[in-house]
Amino acid sequence: MLEPGEPFPNFTLPDQDDNPVSLSDFKGSPTVIYFYPKDDTGGCTAEACGFQESMGDIPGARVVGVSPDPPASHRKFRAKYGLTFTLLADTQKELIGPIGLWVEKKLYGNVYMGVARTTVLLDKEGIIRQVWRNVNPKGHAEEVVAALQ
Repeated sequence: MLEPGEPFPNFTLPDQDDNPVSLSDFKGSPTVIYFYPKDDTGGCTAEACGFQESMGDIPGARVVGVSPDPPASHRKFRAKYGLTFTLLADTQKELIGPIGLWVEKKLYGNVYMGVARTTVLLDKEGIIRQVWRNVNPKGHAEEVVAALQ
C-alpha cells in the first residue's frame, strides 16, 4: 500500500499519445497522481475537470491521471473536456494492481473489480507526502491544492 514517507514505485506506462512515461519523468517538481476508474463517467469527469480548473492554483506541480482505459480513450476524454495534463493508461494494471488499488467493489448487489479512487502527492524526489483514499471526486482538487500550499 501507499504510505507517506515511502518512495513511490517505479513505473513506465503509455500516456494518451502512446508515449512511455516513467516516474523519473516527474522528478524535480511535486506531482499529483490520481487514480480513477473510467474516462468520461460522471465522477471521473468531475474529478478531472476539478483538477483542470485548479491547474493555475498548482504552480510548479504536475497533475497526472491513471486509469485502466487505453490511450485512445484518454485522447478522446482529454479532447472532450479540454484537459491539459497527462493521462496514463494502465490497461494491464501493472501499477494499479501492485499498489493495492485494483479492488473488489459492490454496486447494487453486484460484485466486480475496479480502481479504488485514490490520489497521491509526491515531492520533487518522488517520495509520497500525502495519500487521499476513497476520494469524493467533487471538490477533491481543492483539497489537493490546499495540501500543496
